Amino acid sequence: MAKKPNYSFEKRQRELAKQKKKDEKDAKKRAQREAAQGETPASSDESE
Repeated sequence: MAKKPNYSFEKRQRELAKQKKKDEKDAKKRAQREAAQGETPASSDESE
């Protein structure tokens, strides 16, 4: 008799992987935004 698959475990693992990928993407975007702010003067943000 075959084992019954644990779908809830698989789903949780997919959700964790998705969240990790999203967090990495957000961190990368945040780093790029901070780097862009460092290069440009603060006064240019107000003129937009």
